[in-house]
Amino acid sequence: MSLNGLNSLYREVILDHSEHPHHKQSLSEATNKITLKNPTCGDVINLEIKLDGDKINDIGFTGEGCTISQSSASMMTDAVLNKTITESLEMAHIFSDMVMGKEHSQADLDKLGDAAILSSIMQFPARIKCATLCWWALRKSLGDEDDD
Repeated sequence: MSLNGLNSLYREVILDHSEHPHHKQSLSEATNKITLKNPTCGDVINLEIKLDGDKINDIGFTGEGCTISQSSASMMTDAVLNKTITESLEMAHIFSDMVMGKEHSQADLDKLGDAAILSSIMQFPARIKCATLCWWALRKSLGDEDDD
């Protein structure tokens, strides 16, 4: 597949997640909730998580934002559902590193599922905050205060 074809496929996946987001819902029995805003563009994410012990048993998000923020939230919720807090925080750190251009093994990137296709967002510095907003919400809601 050519580079243009691959980029087109990535765009299609991003648009699909934005137009048909997974887990875009409020949770009635959330154990962890947080709202984060990106003041530079107006994106807002309300993240709700239901933990069962150390495992993310259910996850949902609401809010408004651009295609990148909404698709990233959809991809993130898919990736961390049924993962432990430790696994989820590791994934959040991998994602943050990835969009900042830091190298990771293919095995690490595979943990991100569809979210790994957002690696190209680093070419658009103004969009990095859009892509990472939900991941920051995840980290803060799970008690990770490490600023990288």
